[in-house]
Amino acid sequence: MKSSVKKTNRSQELKHALNFFAEAGLLKRVKRSGWWVAGIENPETVAEHCFRCALIGYYLAHAEGVDPYQVMAMTLFNDIHEARINDLHKMGHYYIDFHPAEQKAFVDQIKHLNSKVKQELSRFRVSYDTQATPESLVARDADILECLLQAKEYLDNGYPVAKTFFKRAPDHLKTKTARQLWQAALKWNSHAWWQKVVKFER
Repeated sequence: MKSSVKKTNRSQELKHALNFFAEAGLLKRVKRSGWWVAGIENPETVAEHCFRCALIGYYLAHAEGVDPYQVMAMTLFNDIHEARINDLHKMGHYYIDFHPAEQKAFVDQIKHLNSKVKQELSRFRVSYDTQATPESLVARDADILECLLQAKEYLDNGYPVAKTFFKRAPDHLKTKTARQLWQAALKWNSHAWWQKVVKFER
């Protein structure tokens, strides 16, 4: 009897995990709405944003001497709630207090997950929201810096209004490395890397 209950519980746990993975997959189709406001017709998805956030976070964490794996986890799961409630641009946030909805969605998303996973994700979420640890500061910087780099890329690709994002976001960068990277990015040609890789015929 105990074995049967254990198998049933395990089966349920696996089903909930698969449902969570499927839900996360929605983020591959959820567009970052702030770029629509800037006139970009086919902007990046939330999943694309989170992926590069994790890469930037990993780099920043090493540069700042904090745990890179905590930072990566925070950046990867930071916007998971948007699978349920979508992405809302800053203009929308001016009118709607979106934070309670984000929190409610997140709690509902993880409530049936493996208890260890649930506890860790909850801990990371609280840390990120309160900016209470060095890792959370780095994770937030990764989020801001990714948005700034995306704006620079859109600018380089012919969307001048993307430069609007340069005005306030850099002031929120907390770590030395993130601030230095942004200053370097202002003079950076986002196409230079592939032009050096590709050997053009002369």
